[in-house]
Amino acid sequence: MEGTFPRVETFTDAAEARRAIEETRPEPAVEPPPVARVENRTIPGPAGDIPVRVYWPAGSRGGVLPGIVFFHGGGWVICDLDSHDGQCRAFANGVDAVVVSVDYRLAPETKFPGAVDDCLAATRWVAEHAAELGIDAARLAVAGDSAGGNLTAAVALRARDEGGPALVYQAMVYPAIDSSATRNDYPSKTENASGYFLTRESMEWYRTQYLRDEADGDHPYCSPLLAPSLAGLPAAFVVTAEFDPLRDEGEEYARRLVAAGVSAEVYRAPGMFHGFFGMDAILDGAKQAQAILFDAMRAALHGAPAGA
Repeated sequence: MEGTFPRVETFTDAAEARRAIEETRPEPAVEPPPVARVENRTIPGPAGDIPVRVYWPAGSRGGVLPGIVFFHGGGWVICDLDSHDGQCRAFANGVDAVVVSVDYRLAPETKFPGAVDDCLAATRWVAEHAAELGIDAARLAVAGDSAGGNLTAAVALRARDEGGPALVYQAMVYPAIDSSATRNDYPSKTENASGYFLTRESMEWYRTQYLRDEADGDHPYCSPLLAPSLAGLPAAFVVTAEFDPLRDEGEEYARRLVAAGVSAEVYRAPGMFHGFFGMDAILDGAKQAQAILFDAMRAALHGAPAGA
């Protein structure tokens, strides 16, 4: 599995790593799912304009829809709007929601908390422009995979701590939740350290690119597991993968949310590895995980199960 993706830790320059990954990015196995409309925009951010891509779902029953602000994965260093285009289309159609995908600033050019700042600014922009986008501001969610799952948790925390915007749901797919000094104490970090696409060595490289210094790893907006309190956060769903180094910290975050009185569900995808969620064209496990997450989100954001 590892041989299908460049080993990022072998690069000293992040821009070079991005170029190598772009060159090896495969063509989609199938055409991306059609949606009603896609629109590229730029919105104001804390350090200049932020590119975003808006997806309106196909086959919608019309009217004002829930909104999902989506943050792509890639270790805070790689990936972009294009790399996660298929996943955003799947979220839009699967949840029957308007999805706004955010092209936040990447590390190491922008270190922590730059990506969090951009993602929060984009979420606030969506809330403020909800009517224009056909979104019900009272049904606004955040979602992301891997580093995007980390940013999802961080945005939810900051929105709670800083007076909004009001969020009703957070969906995290194999999130990186703990970058602290004890980040490698989870059993899955040893059990799945190599051989399953994402390695522990690669994660250390990504972390080095993102953090300004070791103290950043202990900040709750970098390591949400270290937040003094998780009370008052929006309902959550965490998808993990059986053979993922990040499996245990994602599941621990869900347990901590529940202990704080927050509704949180976990689905561990059997036999799956980090990065599987967007491979629904070739993996039944990805199809199943998407169906489970999207059904939960539809129930939370529409108030009824899928198909009701």
